[in-house]
Amino acid sequence: MKRRKLHNYILINLLLCLFLSIGIHKLQETGGFLRLNENTITKDAFRRQKLNEEILSCARDTKDPGKNLGLYLLETNFGGKTLKNPIDPGIFQRLENKWARREYFDDYTAQCRSIWNDLVYFPVPEPSNNVSAGVSYVDSWMFERNYGGKRGHEGTDIMANKNQRGFYPIVSMTDGVVRHKGWLEQGGWRLGIVSPGGAYFYYAHMDSYADIEVGDTIKAGDLLGYMGDTGYSTVEGTTGNFPVHLHVGIYLFHKEEEVSVNPYWALRYIENQKIKCAYSQ
Repeated sequence: MKRRKLHNYILINLLLCLFLSIGIHKLQETGGFLRLNENTITKDAFRRQKLNEEILSCARDTKDPGKNLGLYLLETNFGGKTLKNPIDPGIFQRLENKWARREYFDDYTAQCRSIWNDLVYFPVPEPSNNVSAGVSYVDSWMFERNYGGKRGHEGTDIMANKNQRGFYPIVSMTDGVVRHKGWLEQGGWRLGIVSPGGAYFYYAHMDSYADIEVGDTIKAGDLLGYMGDTGYSTVEGTTGNFPVHLHVGIYLFHKEEEVSVNPYWALRYIENQKIKCAYSQ
């Protein structure tokens, strides 16, 4: 009899633990807290960075846009649902009160800051002389590309209205250190710059470089070189396989791997922050 009672007691406690665990999981799921974990930045939904002009405008007026946009993405299931009263000045503080005590929040926030808080200038300057030098770009994240095998487009292409290589100057969007310089089969002449927050900003298909080398310290707005149409070849210097444009990529480092994120909204964020410089006529 005593053995049966002990057995029943153990069984009841196991069932209680199971129901409690299920209940906690359901609460976390209902509150969206399962979105935040050690691998959140590797998920497709986060990498897409689905934002809008309203939330960008709201974040621009804050001291910590990276943290606030990261909170917005968590709360909206990475842009999958709308946020009530997004322009309410207190919205970000309320979201922080909800999420800040969660495990991995600090790591997640640091990665979001590395995307947004170091951004200063749009990479294509505005002409200071009487020159027409327009550009355009769309959200082409994961559009199909076929050179070298079928793949998704991990960046944003800023297209030149004037299809002339070596005409458009390119400047650094951030402070940072030059990590890579040189030829890539797909990217042509490219530069990779690591910003102070740790994100990797990638500029590809360049026509030529400014006087900079790997290891150099760069300031936001420094000339990197000129827009071109290099790439899609193992032969260095190959041009003409596509129109003149600048491919911009942004990568985060996670467990010694590079994780690409959509740069489209980052470019929209700094679209009106342009260096002025004289273009060659």
